[in-house]
Amino acid sequence: MAAAELLEEIEVCRHNMVMLAMETSFSDKKVVEISTRLDQLLNQFEELK
Repeated sequence: MAAAELLEEIEVCRHNMVMLAMETSFSDKKVVEISTRLDQLLNQFEELK
């Protein structure tokens, strides 16, 4: 995955996580799943740098 695509996916994931957390809570299972995915994406981005 190219860096630009990865950055876009990171921003979408971050946005979705924050919006869902505002509707539920940061400890909601789905929020935690999105947070885990966001961590994976951020790690991938760091590896590209």
